[in-house]
Amino acid sequence: MGEDGRLTAVVALAQGMAAAHTPRESWRAAALGACRALGGSFAALSVWERELGRLRVLVNVGNRAQGEEEFPGDETYPVHQFPEITEFLHERWVAGGEPNAWVETAEGPAAGQPGYCHQRVAALRRRGRGCCVVAPIVLNGRAWGELYVARSAGVPVFDRGDADFATVLASVVAAGLAQSERLEEARRLAFTDALTGLANRRAVDVRLEEAIERHRDQGVVVSLVVCDLNGLKHVNDTRGHAVGDRLLERFGSVLSLCGAMLPGALAARLGGDEFCLLVVGSPADDVVKAADELCRRAAELELGEGVACGVASTEDPIGPVRSARRLFRLADAAQYQAKAVRADRPVVAGREGEDDPVVRLADAEPSGEDAVERRRFRGRLP
Repeated sequence: MGEDGRLTAVVALAQGMAAAHTPRESWRAAALGACRALGGSFAALSVWERELGRLRVLVNVGNRAQGEEEFPGDETYPVHQFPEITEFLHERWVAGGEPNAWVETAEGPAAGQPGYCHQRVAALRRRGRGCCVVAPIVLNGRAWGELYVARSAGVPVFDRGDADFATVLASVVAAGLAQSERLEEARRLAFTDALTGLANRRAVDVRLEEAIERHRDQGVVVSLVVCDLNGLKHVNDTRGHAVGDRLLERFGSVLSLCGAMLPGALAARLGGDEFCLLVVGSPADDVVKAADELCRRAAELELGEGVACGVASTEDPIGPVRSARRLFRLADAAQYQAKAVRADRPVVAGREGEDDPVVRLADAEPSGEDAVERRRFRGRLP
């Protein structure tokens, strides 16, 4: 490949990673771009997990051998099997050397080798590959992992020029990974409550819309638990907001713990003293059981005065739920009912017969901006 071709390949790799919307898409774009740029038949991207002393494969692309998954669940290799990971990526680089790529062949080391690596050679032979080029990836000043590209047996092996080009590609991949990590962190912060670490209202809105769509299309059960933490204002007024924040954090931990009883539940802080659990797929009775446990644990907190908890589930007799707003209104009405009667257990929409007061209250409210309608329930309960 000439200089123009290599430049085009670099641009294509960078553009592919930039267009990725998830880390997985970014990893796949990196491996595919490098594989094409180097004329390989297979490529993999792996991360060095220092704390576990292992190299973990993130993605495999191209002609995968038996047992090689595109996104492996747990394909890992102990670092001691690949001494160049610590010796070449760390010792040589720290000593002033550059983290350049090297080539291994099915017959042994080749251009730019850091030393004979029996495991890599054995793997090449076992999988019918003739050679590979290994390029260290350095991210934020630290060895992050490696880019691995292989060619099938019987075709020309990689040479020194290929190894040098792989070093360039690894730098482009590192830049793409850094951008991907920044975007992922921005997304995480956008959907996370800063104080408790739970999901925030935006995350609930997105997930609830998706869940209701699944309910409409597939009949999947969707349940919502809405809670109001009692006594927060008193704690703030008498002991200060720092103590109030500790109460919010502590209750957030309790909510997360109870949410763990329900597979895939999303625990969130809606704002102020209001929290919720969004549950998709679990039976309504299991959700009520978890909400009951939440009430019990909240009552045992050293601070605060327990929690008012309301539950609404599409599995209960609450009428058709065609929108996220209606389920939210039902759970909200149940929560305010619990608060009005000072219930120490959750109030569940639809479980008091045909003339259920919670359903009647929720459906009587006019439509409007959600943030406004949630407040309209205050003072309206008997």
